[in-house]
Amino acid sequence: MLANHLFEYPHEFKLESGKTLPGFQLAYTTYGELNKEKNNVVWVCHALTANSDFTEWWPDLFGPGKLYDPTKHFVICANMLGGCYGSTGPLSPNPRTGVPFFHSFPQITNRDVVNTFELLRNDLGLDQIHTILGGSMGGQQALEWTIEKPDLFENLVIVASNAKHSAWGIAFNETQRQAIKQDLTWKLNTERAGLNGMKVARAIALLSYRSHLTYDLTQSEETDEVFDGYKASSYQVYQGEKLASRFNAFTYWILSKAMDSHNVGRKREGIAKALKQIKANALFVGIDNDVLFPVKEQEFLAKHIENASFHVIDSKYGHDGFLIEMSKLTEKIQLFYKQKKLKPVLV
Repeated sequence: MLANHLFEYPHEFKLESGKTLPGFQLAYTTYGELNKEKNNVVWVCHALTANSDFTEWWPDLFGPGKLYDPTKHFVICANMLGGCYGSTGPLSPNPRTGVPFFHSFPQITNRDVVNTFELLRNDLGLDQIHTILGGSMGGQQALEWTIEKPDLFENLVIVASNAKHSAWGIAFNETQRQAIKQDLTWKLNTERAGLNGMKVARAIALLSYRSHLTYDLTQSEETDEVFDGYKASSYQVYQGEKLASRFNAFTYWILSKAMDSHNVGRKREGIAKALKQIKANALFVGIDNDVLFPVKEQEFLAKHIENASFHVIDSKYGHDGFLIEMSKLTEKIQLFYKQKKLKPVLV
């Protein structure tokens, strides 16, 4: 029942910057089937380096007998524009030249990404979405979309995200991009350009994704006799190599900048006024020791949206708790549906 698809948009697509793309494609994954009323849609927005297969990175939320059951729901997730898992990105051929975009790929924003999702939704004929959910960058996009199309969504679930990317978050992303720039291959137009720099960038990112406690519990030495070759050191190298085996520096660069530009108040007379446009029942979940998206950011969202719910998950994993603490997240979402007297399962 899990199926992969490709949406082709052959027309010029105008970006928020004023630049254009000569069309684009989105790779997307679906799970389950639409019911007769077409009111069982669950739309998932993925995080920075994820793909459209939500069963890979949120496996405990989706499946037979789970919170979102494919026998009850029609679940969909699209690899975001600029990505490298089937959607148009920097390594895609530019139709105007016949060669990959590489460094010429235009800068995009979360609002641009949401606009591509909207075109896909219209193509699929989906007039209502039961629940949209996302974590981290995916949560930013889910928030954008519910502001842009307030009558489309019944429920909004956002985990470890925010209304505006913080100076702290931007500084982390810029430091990572500086690491990529130090790679002498970065100026080249090749698929592997900047790859070693991206490995360092990923190691930097891990420091914001996890916490002091996480490293202390998982990467500390077992004896007092070690003076080199630390577990924490090899872990950082491993994480960089792991990402380099499935990602590219161009996409990392483009999407991290899209995250930096996230601000729902832009051209909407400020953040508070923008958030007031949301009509969906909203749940915001924070991770207690998340240093990248601290809980005050989710609490802020809940305070500025009418009748929104706010919960905190205790975790030793920092920001990555939004991907790891599945049983706790499931519990919070189930409680949300119950309190709002909603049906998480549609028949």
